[in-house]
Amino acid sequence: MGFSREPNLMQSVPSTLAINRRAFLGRSGLGLMALASLLNPGLVRSAVTSKARWTGVVNPPHHPPRARRVIFLYMSGGPSHLETFDNKPQLAKLHGQPMPESFTKGQQVAQLQGQDLACFAPQFAFSRHGRSGQEISELFPHIGTVADDLCIIRSMVTDAINHDPAHTLMNTGTTISGRPSMGSWVLYGLGSESENLPGFVVLTSTEGRSPQPISTRMWHSGFLPGQFQGVHLQSKGDPVLYLNRPPGVSEAQQHDLVTAVQSLNRSQRSIVDDPEIATRIAQYEMAFRMQTSVPGLMDVANEPKHILDLYGCQPGDGTFASNCLLARRLAERGVRFIQLYHRDWDHHNDLVKFIRQNAAHVDRATAALIQDLKQRGMLDDTLIIWGGEFGRTPMAQKDKGGPGRDHHMKGFSMFLCGGGVKGGLTYGATDELGYNAVENIVHVHDLHATILHLLGIDHKRLTVKFQGLDLRLTNVAGNVVKDLLA
Repeated sequence: MGFSREPNLMQSVPSTLAINRRAFLGRSGLGLMALASLLNPGLVRSAVTSKARWTGVVNPPHHPPRARRVIFLYMSGGPSHLETFDNKPQLAKLHGQPMPESFTKGQQVAQLQGQDLACFAPQFAFSRHGRSGQEISELFPHIGTVADDLCIIRSMVTDAINHDPAHTLMNTGTTISGRPSMGSWVLYGLGSESENLPGFVVLTSTEGRSPQPISTRMWHSGFLPGQFQGVHLQSKGDPVLYLNRPPGVSEAQQHDLVTAVQSLNRSQRSIVDDPEIATRIAQYEMAFRMQTSVPGLMDVANEPKHILDLYGCQPGDGTFASNCLLARRLAERGVRFIQLYHRDWDHHNDLVKFIRQNAAHVDRATAALIQDLKQRGMLDDTLIIWGGEFGRTPMAQKDKGGPGRDHHMKGFSMFLCGGGVKGGLTYGATDELGYNAVENIVHVHDLHATILHLLGIDHKRLTVKFQGLDLRLTNVAGNVVKDLLA
């Protein structure tokens, strides 16, 4: 399922000859046969036209979906599982003592090579919440109120120990740069239910001591057509640059300009059959529609005061809370994949100070988003994901200021909510010191396979041929974690 983006064998042919040959094929019955031999038939049938909304190549779904959309609350930098969702009393008992060599000998660490490794106790108390008795840190009193809706995974593992490759793996299924992001795969597979907004939207919050950079390739479409990449809406100021018309240009004048440009694009496409021209046509039209839809999205004047109070936000202030409210509004408008990046979870030093600040930024708004979707009847078919690229070490890192924790890939926590997953479930476990995932291990590929499954997609069947290989989000691995499914 998919299409081939093999190297252009005509590149060495003079452009005039190449165009003439394509024109001949395109204008003859042989053209359709030639294209069908090169492109996936599903893509040809669903090709984007000027007035057609992309409906996806997985149409109908491989199996009945439980979720219609995804909201990924991405905690960039690596939240410590030991201060959030994975209580370790034994680690507390060993605080300050040498980390047992049986855990660390020959193990990869990021910045603790050659240092004395000392146990570092969880720095915040845990308590049980809800009828399910989920153990959650005191950093998250609001998230604790929705404990019975959460499926907490304590046994996540990844393959990368530094930020950029770990981000790349979590977002694209591989540490190789240039592959499509998860949101792009989902949009390519299922299409969008929104006529006037992009199907994949990214928001980044501005809070934090020093927000860590995140590459735009984390929401790029890779080798998929450009129409499937995420659209980054700015959290402050104009949400999209150049969205407003220049002074003196009316809507009718701009419409005439867009119509003329689109006519030229279609003429060129009829000659060269370049899929990127189809993308350009679709994006011009989407941009024109967004001039009306985006201001309406960002205008929250009609939101009642109790909803604003629930999130604890001042709309348009660039905070995570404001973005969570926008995420709900995007979901209501049919956007398929919504990703919120909240940075500054990289706590190598002064862990207690900085994680307390960062948790306060996300706790109330995360719970509010869950409650808001639930009261609107949308949580059942909205899959919420909360987590980062990896966890933190049970050993202390002594840097400037107070102690912190190093990067850790062998065991960390995330949670899922809504969208067909079991609420009130704690799944998997790390060892008594929180070093290794030891029970019901969930690799990033397994997480991706499960997400696609909940959306009605068999992860092994959503593939695209690229450079001679049938590539997919889950690479050559991944199993659906059926125990998480409601």
